[in-house]
Amino acid sequence: VFETWPRSFTKTWVIFKHEYQTKPLFSSLFSDSPLGSKQPLTKRRRKLLLKSSMAASSSPTGQVEVALQLARMQESRHRLLSDICAQYQPGVDRRPLSQRQVSRVYVEERSRLLYCEVPKAGCSNWKRVLMVLSGSAASTRDIPHDAAHYENRLPRLSGYSRAGVTERLRSYTKALFVREPFERLVSAFRDKFESPNSYYHPVFGRAIISRYRANATHAALRSGAGVTFREFVQYLLDVRRPVGMDIHWEPVSQLCSPCFLQFTFIGKFESLERDANFLLRSIGAPANLTFPDFKDRNPLAERTSSSITQKYFSQLNATERQKVFDFYYMDYLMFGYPKPFSDLH
Repeated sequence: VFETWPRSFTKTWVIFKHEYQTKPLFSSLFSDSPLGSKQPLTKRRRKLLLKSSMAASSSPTGQVEVALQLARMQESRHRLLSDICAQYQPGVDRRPLSQRQVSRVYVEERSRLLYCEVPKAGCSNWKRVLMVLSGSAASTRDIPHDAAHYENRLPRLSGYSRAGVTERLRSYTKALFVREPFERLVSAFRDKFESPNSYYHPVFGRAIISRYRANATHAALRSGAGVTFREFVQYLLDVRRPVGMDIHWEPVSQLCSPCFLQFTFIGKFESLERDANFLLRSIGAPANLTFPDFKDRNPLAERTSSSITQKYFSQLNATERQKVFDFYYMDYLMFGYPKPFSDLH
């Protein structure tokens, strides 16, 4: 059953299943401490680990049930991803490593953690967490948005030697957080094109308006502001885009190469805090470090939700929606998201 499930999770599941009645719930989600050496299960550490993922109950039974649920969830996500990879990308993990496949992976050495950046799936707050873990910041609250993205000084896996990359992929915890693809796309559009932006308007906006808007005004062509969602989708689906792909809407199946990298932990934006805090406890993060929930970019704007996503996609016809679904088809398959519209096939 567990052949494709990470060894550490399999070991934890065995502990849950056979030993939880007479022993502590788990000594760690992973068998080693963050620095790779065995760490004694102190009373303090046991209490910390039992706080995994916002458990609804403080009773031992409640803690066991929550831990079992989260372990089963990881098992299910890994099994699904493994099945899809075997079906659609057989043998990909045996191919030579490319720089691009690890170009979005950040390395936190002290916790032996690899994190693949997926924009619009909590990546700003994940970078803050990595900065705290690395010791470059005391609190996630102290890190402004631009500092998290442009001043984080976090190393990327692509900057290591081939041997260093191989060793870290083998021994470090590898984390991936994903989001419902249509919702992630709408979130990116709202962020980059409906708010003032000194990069996306002149670089992407001007090119999109020039290519896809008939009788565009000189003001629109000059500023690049006011791109509509339909124009943005036309750009996205154009095989000869006037400007290239961008990581904010690139499919996760391409951005993070999940079939090749074989992530240890697969979290979802829809359960972001619960999944992230479970991961942080499992790697032995400091007790006072929890995943932040604040939104510091366009804080007055409503967060993109499934209902907002439906409104944006209702601006498209059925054919256009189908083409966008086809564009993100592998993401839907790999991460088990249901079809967002009933007429999709």
